[in-house]
Amino acid sequence: MTGVFVASGWYCWSRMIEQPRNLTSSRIRRQAAAQADSLASILASKVVGQPGVIEALVPCVEMFQAGLAPDNRPVGVFLLLGPTGTGKTRTVEALAEALHGSAKSLLKIDCGEYQMEHEVAKLIGAPPGYLGHRETQPALTQQKLTAVASEKCGLSLVLFDEIEKAAPSMARLMLGLLDRGILRLGDNTQVSFEKTIVFMTSNLGAREMMREMAPEIGFQSAAPVEPGEVAGKLKRVAMSAVRRKFSPEFVNRIDHVITYQPLDSESFSAIVDHEVEWLQRHVVSRLGSQAFVVDVPFAVRQWLMERGTSMEYGARELKRMVHRHLTQPLATMVTRGQIEAGGSVRIGVRPDRQSLTLRVGKESEARGSAHPTVLLAEGNSELGQFLERLMSDAGWDVIVAGTAAEARRVAAKRKPHAVFAEAELPDDRGVALVSQLCRAYPELRGIVMTDGTLPDEENVTRIASGVMVLAKPFTARDANTLVRSRLLSHSFGRLDDSPKAA
Repeated sequence: MTGVFVASGWYCWSRMIEQPRNLTSSRIRRQAAAQADSLASILASKVVGQPGVIEALVPCVEMFQAGLAPDNRPVGVFLLLGPTGTGKTRTVEALAEALHGSAKSLLKIDCGEYQMEHEVAKLIGAPPGYLGHRETQPALTQQKLTAVASEKCGLSLVLFDEIEKAAPSMARLMLGLLDRGILRLGDNTQVSFEKTIVFMTSNLGAREMMREMAPEIGFQSAAPVEPGEVAGKLKRVAMSAVRRKFSPEFVNRIDHVITYQPLDSESFSAIVDHEVEWLQRHVVSRLGSQAFVVDVPFAVRQWLMERGTSMEYGARELKRMVHRHLTQPLATMVTRGQIEAGGSVRIGVRPDRQSLTLRVGKESEARGSAHPTVLLAEGNSELGQFLERLMSDAGWDVIVAGTAAEARRVAAKRKPHAVFAEAELPDDRGVALVSQLCRAYPELRGIVMTDGTLPDEENVTRIASGVMVLAKPFTARDANTLVRSRLLSHSFGRLDDSPKAA
């Protein structure tokens, strides 16, 4: 009996020990999953329009956090390709913010500074016996790698920006670094890259990519191209340029070659919102108790998007637009004492649309909508509620009308930026309603929703009025992209108060 008791007691005691251990391991797994989801969501909010990049980055970071990263080589080696202004460098900065809390927590090597063969020696320093051995500090040292890590995460990020501009000897120097995770400096000391992710950005093939996205002549220039087809062409163009520039052994050491896609109107709109939010945070962090609210309505954001973004240069110009037209005028008003603490500055677009206006007000004043106002004419109440929720989640200011007559009354009182109408309303045809509103308000963008084909006479009417068709079923992103693309080249917020004859 004693033996049985001891065995039973030992069995119970072992279960008591194992249970917390199992709970601990499951808790660790849940925490790791939550951190991965958090990292993905943070990167998605900071890196716009490039979901494929996030899908490749997050597993690499997870592998390091789980302790399963490979030995004797970097955790990951990424080559980021694509047109300029699509967010390649911003991706690495966003990852640094997510992992370490600051976009500056990365070791950045500007390869434009190493275009000559002898300049590459600055990366590792001069060997003993050479002139300047003691004065030349290597750009890549173990101390510098450790300095860009943090207590929050021990992973260091190294960025070789615009790698194609460096002398060919840099690629040869990096072969050992990318393969074995070791770089030998000029004084024969070794630098370990085992706890690093190495990024390289490049504009290789950018001109050819632009020709693929916007062919100037031939039948291809008139034919619509599917997004998936464009992505495949850009990837082939980019890889062809990479293989012409770098040796096979260098390309073979790269884990992920990611081609960034050109940004669409929805992505540009999100980037504008990010820049405006950054400006507001900048005002609050720098001025403290003297801070004020910067009210940037939708019409101004569209104006910034028109002038600060393009298919050729991406969002590169946008920061300069915000700096020139918002930050500098606000700074002038602050130095002259024109803005009271806790007040607000309402930004507007001048009638000639060449510049912006800044008007000082009180914080209690109603702020302008930062998103487009959309009139939704839908006879089916359940479907209307569903569409309203989709559009509201996309950030739009939605007005719902159940009939064409109600839609006309709403449009006369509150001028929307766009109108969505069901093809068949209880009291009228959607094409007739939208065409009438577009003629009355030339700045209005009209869209008809249908699950079938429209009659020929309605097609003629809608084409003459510039009305677009959105086929059902559609997602919120489909609708958002269509509206943003329609609003991009037009001015809004300056609709006439009195409608013209329909």
